[in-house]
Amino acid sequence: MLDIALWISLALFTAATLLTLYRAAIGPDLPDRILALDTMYVNSIALIVLFGIWLNDKTYFEAALLIAMLGFISTVAVCKYLLRGDIIE
Repeated sequence: MLDIALWISLALFTAATLLTLYRAAIGPDLPDRILALDTMYVNSIALIVLFGIWLNDKTYFEAALLIAMLGFISTVAVCKYLLRGDIIE
């Protein structure tokens, strides 16, 4: 039962990642592209966690945590640059 749920969730998160990649490439404005990239890294974190569950390895959870921290910092930096034109004041 868990294998079937993992395969279905992997397929759905892969589809969500591809759809957000499309939005990042076609997005009409820069804020739409930033939100698409933010959503894409959240989907990639979910994919890494699911892959870690599938392989029963704890290393993938640590990698997902590092990607989450880097994604948050990069989203804040890009939004600050978009609003003010400068990252460091």
